[in-house]
Amino acid sequence: MTCGSQDEPVILVGHSYGGAVNTEAGTDPNVAALVYIAAFAPDSGESVNTLIANPPPDAPVPPILPPQDGFLFLDREKFPASFAGDLPAAQAEFMADSQVPWGVGALSGSITQPAWRVKPSWYLVATEDRMIPPPAQRAMSERSGSVVVEAEGSHAIYVSQPHVVADLIKRAAKGA
Repeated sequence: MTCGSQDEPVILVGHSYGGAVNTEAGTDPNVAALVYIAAFAPDSGESVNTLIANPPPDAPVPPILPPQDGFLFLDREKFPASFAGDLPAAQAEFMADSQVPWGVGALSGSITQPAWRVKPSWYLVATEDRMIPPPAQRAMSERSGSVVVEAEGSHAIYVSQPHVVADLIKRAAKGA
């Protein structure tokens, strides 16, 4: 990824797996700051696979179906409770029906140089997240030195509480 096509510094915002993308791509010189929204923030040599490998016994298990042709989906029936528990049922069902497959190979992509070591970062912990447990979010945000905001919400907090997400992005833009 290159941010070179932008005339001014950019703020990278990543949700969930997008946090791993932020972490790797954020070292681009045109990136001013990173914002993680209920996201993975891997360290050097880590991947999403390594971060999810040994969940605590009481952690929720995301309803990831077995790979199909190298792609993953979440179980449609379990999606609302796991991903979008704070949204109206019809909206959560629509999200379940419209999910985009993600490549299983992306899970094993290791971080070479985590951008959060050299760039300021902000992190929104979704306290009711059933995909990335809040304690894992807190641990990643703490080790990355992020400015942390917590809000009650599901993994789909960007839909249920867009104002909280927008406010955090604004704070990052002012603080970068």
